[in-house]
Amino acid sequence: MLIGCLALVALPYFIYPVFLMKILCFALFACSFNLLIGYTGLLSFGHAAFFGAAGYISGYLLRDVGLTFEVAVLIGTLGAGVIGFIMGGLAIRRRGIYFTMITLALAQMVYFVFLQAPFTGGEDGFQNIPRSALLGLLNLSGDITMYYVVVGIVMLSLALIHRIISSPYGNVLAAIRENEARAISLGYDINNYKLLVFVLSAMLAGLAGATKAAVLGFETLADIHWSTSGLVILMTLIGGKGTFTGPLVGAFVIILLENKLGEAGTFLAHLTGIEGFQAIGESITTIIGLIFIVCVLAFRKGIIGELIDKLAQRKAVP
Repeated sequence: MLIGCLALVALPYFIYPVFLMKILCFALFACSFNLLIGYTGLLSFGHAAFFGAAGYISGYLLRDVGLTFEVAVLIGTLGAGVIGFIMGGLAIRRRGIYFTMITLALAQMVYFVFLQAPFTGGEDGFQNIPRSALLGLLNLSGDITMYYVVVGIVMLSLALIHRIISSPYGNVLAAIRENEARAISLGYDINNYKLLVFVLSAMLAGLAGATKAAVLGFETLADIHWSTSGLVILMTLIGGKGTFTGPLVGAFVIILLENKLGEAGTFLAHLTGIEGFQAIGESITTIIGLIFIVCVLAFRKGIIGELIDKLAQRKAVP
């Protein structure tokens, strides 16, 4: 734990801080989704709606209204929670693929709302979002300062997630995941439990999206598109759903590939003289798909899930 904290403090002096902040925002996004699929067994294909909507809301409040960072992010997070309450209220009474498809359909409706809304800039995106100041006092324009604020947001969010899954409420969610019919027979109103976790997951996803919009200074329709919902599913499954640190690892792997694979291809092309390596950066979707196939075949529980299993097996051997 101490080594991890020291690494977080030192990393921005060795690695581009904005890149690190992007990883942290997507890591929080993946953890919010894991709260739903990993600990409750609900597969939502509409989580991008919360991530992108909160980004647009907070971006508008920062740029056009002039609110401070924490107020804009808070309102964006609450906005994501409202959307989550509406979507969850309509979807949780269905199970399995029907639940998934309803979340996808509702998320696409949200996508088209923001596509047509006059303040979003449509396909041009929402540009020039200022970072403003924290509590009106701490200027966040510097990348290092902003990085430590993002680290604080993510750490507090992870602490909240850990508290949720470790509480009696989290135990009920686990019971719903393992055997929904038995949870009903024990007298739990599972629809209320599922709706609450859906809203909590939506708000955490919104917090990640609102923070990311302030970090990068822009918001685009890509963040609210269904492909981003697929991306967060991929992050969670590669890292290991149902594990606390799995989504963090999955987000790191995917964002690293998206941003650095092209550079790796250029390096290999110069090193070997084979021009074909230049095309690696353009084939990122294919390569991520291949990695997903490998993980499904060889690491069915994800990277962290498999490591946990291996360690458990070693401890079991006398």
